Amino acid sequence: MATLEQATVILPRAPQGAFRNEPFIDFSQHANAHAMREALTRVGDQLGHEYALIIGGERVKTSGKIESRNPARPAQVVGVHQKAGAEHAELAVAAALKAFETWKFVSAEERAALLLGAVEIIRDRKFDFCAWLTYEVGKNWAEADADVGETIDFLEFYAREALRLAGATTPIQYPGEKNELLYIPLGVGAVISPWNFPFAIMAGMTAAAIVTGNTVVLKPSSDSPTIAARFMEVLEEAGLPPGVVNFCPGSGASFGNAVVAHPKTRFIAFTGSKEVGLDVHERAAKTQPGQIWIKRTILEMGGKDSIIVSADADFDAAVAGVVASAFGFSGQKCSACSRAIVEEPIYDAFVERLREKVAGLTVGDPAANPNMGPVVNESAMKSILEYAAIGAKEGRLVAGGKAVETPDKGYFVEPTVIVDVAPDARISQEEIFGPVLAVIKARDFDHALEIANNTEFGLTGSVYSTDRRKLDHARRAYHVGNLYFNRKCTGAMVGAHPFGGFNMSGTDSKAGGADYLLLFTQAKSVGEKL
Repeated sequence: MATLEQATVILPRAPQGAFRNEPFIDFSQHANAHAMREALTRVGDQLGHEYALIIGGERVKTSGKIESRNPARPAQVVGVHQKAGAEHAELAVAAALKAFETWKFVSAEERAALLLGAVEIIRDRKFDFCAWLTYEVGKNWAEADADVGETIDFLEFYAREALRLAGATTPIQYPGEKNELLYIPLGVGAVISPWNFPFAIMAGMTAAAIVTGNTVVLKPSSDSPTIAARFMEVLEEAGLPPGVVNFCPGSGASFGNAVVAHPKTRFIAFTGSKEVGLDVHERAAKTQPGQIWIKRTILEMGGKDSIIVSADADFDAAVAGVVASAFGFSGQKCSACSRAIVEEPIYDAFVERLREKVAGLTVGDPAANPNMGPVVNESAMKSILEYAAIGAKEGRLVAGGKAVETPDKGYFVEPTVIVDVAPDARISQEEIFGPVLAVIKARDFDHALEIANNTEFGLTGSVYSTDRRKLDHARRAYHVGNLYFNRKCTGAMVGAHPFGGFNMSGTDSKAGGADYLLLFTQAKSVGEKL
């Protein structure tokens, strides 16, 4: 593990050529399927390992523990982790603050080189990381691959963006002066990451912070700390100096709140629910004794996302897009389609075709690569089933609505479709975060847009139509941060679809876009008279 003094010996490797998204693995190829099965066996032999906190490069044990369990087989422990408490917040922030005093002066080229080194390690072990995601959060092979691929994309994209920012200049040079615009780091930041994209979002927020010269206290979700621990191993192998990232799984109520409120915490990057995000924002806004800055919050919260299906749409493509968006990773995406808004002339035919398509979905252990795996834990399963029961009273249940019982007592829920739902019904308004789709009838396209905009969220949305006038109208009137035409509303690609939403969906952070690193920096203007 490198020391801060050794950080200058990292050999920068400039990115070659234009940025390209990491290609998806074709699991229909025998060699790839075989490699995935081998990785599942290899990683399966490593389950149950105990991981320490990492604070200032030191391994720390605690009396309290967090057990990460396979949601498909809850008796199977994926990893045992230390439980950081409020008392560890001071240690972690102090370690990050100490590292910041040197890390902030490491060149952008060297910080970018660290990320690019991590990319090569992850790429070399891609199947193993896919297997960890399958075991820890229940992703099938394609969903796991997409998560790993996005991780690679984030690291490489942010490395390139850091180099671009380092070369930024002022719009003009004032006569008789040399003018500079320097994007300098903020300081110590808290990264609070979710379980649904436990590799990509966790690594992306962390990478954006450190490549711009900040240091981090990383608190991963208690449902997915193992993949974060494995990422820490990658960073250390790539040459991460001690204290630049401090790995601290723990409860949000104790450790998380303590780090957010700490007067030396300069920013908080958070992805999770609306309720927790608003609490983070409120705590960060309260100035603490000794605090000399306004804390910055970078928040990506919930969604209640809709796909509008116009009467002139490509019917089969629309059905396929709704099903993929609603039931990919069991609907456990903030971008998932939870409402299909269908124009009246094709409504009945669409419902029937949708029912047939959903009936063909398979549910089971993600290691066997079905269409859908489990939901993340027992609490999530109970909440989703409660919403399904509410929906069955608010509309007409045409598919699913029940748990799927398995010998290993996994947390499986049937893909659920409820039709004839009112636009203001609970299942039309509240984020469910599971495989429950509400289908709503619209009189016409204007009415469909009105329904699509009637929630407190504004994250993703999609329109299926062959009418250019409708698409142009939606481009102006559909109020979401990520809008798609004639494709699903999930699957944002780094660089192509900067990701972040409006209203209660967050601060429109636009992860994976050209503006994202600005959120982790402050601009310093320097003018020198010649």
